Amino acid sequence: MTQNDVSRATPTGVDSEPPTGTESGGGSEPSGAKVAAAAVAPAEDPLVEEGEIAGDYLEQLLDTLDFDGDIDLDVDGERAMVSIDGGSDLQKLVGSQGEVLDALQELTRLAVQQVTGERSRLMLDVAGWRAARRSKLSRLGAEVASRVLATGLPEELQPMTPFERKIVHDAVAAASGVVSESDGAEPNRRVVVLPTP
Repeated sequence: MTQNDVSRATPTGVDSEPPTGTESGGGSEPSGAKVAAAAVAPAEDPLVEEGEIAGDYLEQLLDTLDFDGDIDLDVDGERAMVSIDGGSDLQKLVGSQGEVLDALQELTRLAVQQVTGERSRLMLDVAGWRAARRSKLSRLGAEVASRVLATGLPEELQPMTPFERKIVHDAVAAASGVVSESDGAEPNRRVVVLPTP
């Protein structure tokens, strides 16, 4: 029997602290999730609705797999953000390089699209993997920008997903004297950091 707690957050920035209050539903009964959702967020917000649909879909998945986990929903800008934390089995939903997480994110987006009829851009994180990756890539972008500025030589990074490349581009853009661009074709597209001409 699993305990999947679903907490619904009001729209905030991605760097805000996750909500501490959760509503619990025992076993495969999703009623606790629905009560918590109705108490917090306006149903007419399409991003909140995306998060609600994704949360229900992921809660059923966790119950089917008999995995423990807390599902948190948030809104960052123009994206619904969904995260699953807390269970010891969750690494299996990430994979060694996030490949399982990427596939699960696509399945969740499709589940949302099936209900709303609109393409979803929601972001899914499991066990904090994507958040940790974001932090690591931000540091990498800053370090590479510093090296390129010091040496005056361009530097090419390993292939990355579009999500990962955007994080590096943002980190490089925060530094002066360097620029970044993407080069190559998927799945081998990579970031190249160059000194400003």
